[in-house]
Amino acid sequence: MKHQIILLGFLFSGMITVQAQPSATIIAHPNEAELVINKHIYGHFAEHLGRCIYDGFYVGEGNAKIPNTQGVRNDIIDALKKLKVPNLRWPGGCFADTYHWKDGIGPKDKRPKMVNVWWGGVTEDNSFGTHDFLNMCEAIGAAPYLAANVGSGEVKELSDWVQYVNFDGISPMSNLRKENGREKPWNVSFWGVGNEAWGCGGNMKPEYYANIYRQYATFMTDWTNSSKLFRIASGSNGNDYNWTEVLMRDIPLNMLDGLALHHYSVIDWNSKGPSTTFTEEQYFATMKQALMMEELVTRHSTIMDKYDPKKKVALVVDEWGGWYTVEDGTNPGFLYQQNTMRDAMIAGTTLNIFNNHADRVRMANLAQTINVLQAVILTQEEKMILTPTYHVMEMYNVHQDAKLVPLNLKTKDYVLGNQKLPAISASASVDKNGVVHVSIVNIDSKNAHDVSIDLLSSAYKNVSGRILTSAKLQDFNSFDNPEKIKPAGFKGAILKANNLTAKIPPFSVVVLELK
Repeated sequence: MKHQIILLGFLFSGMITVQAQPSATIIAHPNEAELVINKHIYGHFAEHLGRCIYDGFYVGEGNAKIPNTQGVRNDIIDALKKLKVPNLRWPGGCFADTYHWKDGIGPKDKRPKMVNVWWGGVTEDNSFGTHDFLNMCEAIGAAPYLAANVGSGEVKELSDWVQYVNFDGISPMSNLRKENGREKPWNVSFWGVGNEAWGCGGNMKPEYYANIYRQYATFMTDWTNSSKLFRIASGSNGNDYNWTEVLMRDIPLNMLDGLALHHYSVIDWNSKGPSTTFTEEQYFATMKQALMMEELVTRHSTIMDKYDPKKKVALVVDEWGGWYTVEDGTNPGFLYQQNTMRDAMIAGTTLNIFNNHADRVRMANLAQTINVLQAVILTQEEKMILTPTYHVMEMYNVHQDAKLVPLNLKTKDYVLGNQKLPAISASASVDKNGVVHVSIVNIDSKNAHDVSIDLLSSAYKNVSGRILTSAKLQDFNSFDNPEKIKPAGFKGAILKANNLTAKIPPFSVVVLELK
């Protein structure tokens, strides 16, 4: 009997030392880091839509209640500087193809008014125009990305705009700029030649738009040596692969620097679902659409590779994010929605996809910056709050201009009924100081997942981290509780030799730092 007890003791002891298999395994290859994750992947979008510009960025120069610089809120400038916003797209969107830039320069009281036919039918007084936007970009430290009017504009209108903002010599447009108070040009590099030409930008066929693009691009003179023009064609709506095929075939590579792509994480365009009271089924459907970005980027890139094997042309995902039914009591044309942990999941997984495709995706723009769709900032009079999406993008800005660390990822699934999605998403980079950052997202709504990372090197001695999570998927920051969701220190990572293990809680975003 004594021997039997000892034997059972050995068996029990062995059982408790058995390690459970991790939910996800990652093999990192820091020694193979060569591609740079372009900082412009982390761009934003500011359209004349709802309360994005007016009552968002811009509160008017005479506003004594809200501290501002030339009418732009100081708290927003500070928040976006902390976010390290690399570029900002303006003035649209659909609005761009009805906007005539000369209506937005000169004395504000003499600027003509217009009706914003796309977004709510409100009257636009053009008090926020080219100078206001470009000066604001300088204050933020962001490169401006101007979207030109091709749908209802003219070639000369775009040609004049390029000269107005970029030419330092004597010319009609540079003289006009100086008369309006700006001596030196802004040297704008990024230019969108129209927007959604397949839809609100003109309902064009790809062959027709390719010819229109060639015409407009021909007359976009590069006036300065300091910032080469980066011309971006209006690209595909989601999985319209024929659009990409035709444009890559019909536009010479020496006329094309970027090709746009738009994709929103929408459950159903006819029934988008609520922003905060969504069910798990609606959450799952949203994440399925968000993860579709992997397929879209891969397949569009494959088509581009056929015509551009050296990857000269960037894939520019200049509209992405979640889109839900507007908040009760708000103008349906203003697209105002709250921002929950679901949006943090969209942001984290999407940015991981962009990072991992850094060879082709070199610019992107979240839609939109303030008070519209998946905004990073919401405002209410003098109040301002940062959303979960803001916090994810702030945590991820460590990847900007760092080198991509290739990863081999195997993960268990997030299962709902008979449907499943990969539970874990990840990307990694190494910065100029040799510091490695690994961003991990667990989209599973109920289960934590154990992640094991083989670093293939024991050079790293310390690990630290930050996490964004909350008690419920539906949680959000409100004006009454603006810091309900914010990053916190993460203590769940253990580094032993070349192996890193971490338990990632349900619906959370974690960024680890290795030194």
